[in-house]
Amino acid sequence: MDRWRLRPTTLDEAAGGTDRLRRAYDRAVEDRDRSEKQPWKLAERAAFLDRLRAEGRTRLVEIGAGTGQDSAFFAAGGIEVLATDLSPASVRRCRAKGLTASVMDLRRPDLPAGSFDAAYSVNCLLHVPNAELPAALAAVAALLRPSGLFFLGLYGSDVADEGIAPWDRHDPPRFFSWRTDAQIQRFAAGSFEIVDFHPVTGPDLHFQSLTLRRPD
Repeated sequence: MDRWRLRPTTLDEAAGGTDRLRRAYDRAVEDRDRSEKQPWKLAERAAFLDRLRAEGRTRLVEIGAGTGQDSAFFAAGGIEVLATDLSPASVRRCRAKGLTASVMDLRRPDLPAGSFDAAYSVNCLLHVPNAELPAALAAVAALLRPSGLFFLGLYGSDVADEGIAPWDRHDPPRFFSWRTDAQIQRFAAGSFEIVDFHPVTGPDLHFQSLTLRRPD
C-alpha cells in the first residue's frame, strides 16, 4: 500500500476538514456519476440486498450516497431509501434521479432516532478520523431500530495510517484513514454486533466488508 501513503494533516486542513471534503465532492459530481463500479462492489451490494430481503428489512438510509448509484439500486430492489450526503451537489444529482435525498453531516444527524431498519455506507467513513469514528458509528446505530442491519464497506490496509492523500485527483485533496482489519472490527464492535467480516483483496486492493447489527 506504499502507493496510497498519506501525509500528515496540517492544523488548517484539520480545522477545515468537513468543508474541504464537501468542496472536493461538489466539484467531482460529473466524473463520479460517470464512473462504473467494479464487479466485486456489485457483488457486495447484491449480497446485502439479499440479506435485507431475507430479514424483511424495507427502509434504508445510505450514508455518503454520492450521486446515488447504490441508492438507486436498492430502490429498484423494492427498498424505501433515503440517500444522504455531505455534498449538496451530490444530493441534487440523487434527486434528479428520482431519489429521496438529504444533505447530512453524520456528526450532526438531523433524523429521528430509530427511523430505519437498515443502513448502508461504502467508502464514506474512511474520511472520518479515528478520534471521531466511535461517535460516527454510534450515530449510525442511533438511526436504526433494534436489530437493524448496517453494511459498512471501506478501503483499509495492513498498516494503519491517516492524513491527506497527496496522490488524490480531487480538489482539494481528501483526508483518508486507513485501518487494519483488526482495528476496524474493534471500532465496529463498540456500537454493533459483527454479523460478518471479510476482506476483498487483490493487486493493490484491500477492502473491508462488514455486516453489522444494532443490538436489541
